[in-house]
Amino acid sequence: MSDSTKTAADLHVRLYVANDSPNSVAALANLRATLGERADLCFDLEIIDILQHPDRALRDCVTLTPMLVKVWPTPERRILGSLKDRSMLRTVLGLDPRIS
Repeated sequence: MSDSTKTAADLHVRLYVANDSPNSVAALANLRATLGERADLCFDLEIIDILQHPDRALRDCVTLTPMLVKVWPTPERRILGSLKDRSMLRTVLGLDPRIS
């Protein structure tokens, strides 16, 4: 999906991983668990393995993994690591109900 393509999703995120490294596996599990907390949320999740697509990683300025990029809604936000801090993850994704 290109950035110019409109989506019906409430949220569009990209998770950059390095194959099945422990931190990448943990990040994906933590992200899915956090997104799963919101049954009403329609989201698009792209998973990009930078070892298989190094050109994409360079183009997107991703040099460390795992890295999550919130693409939509804007502004773009990035968070690095295993995403175990669910409160921080919800804040970055704009899912924290305390923040309007």
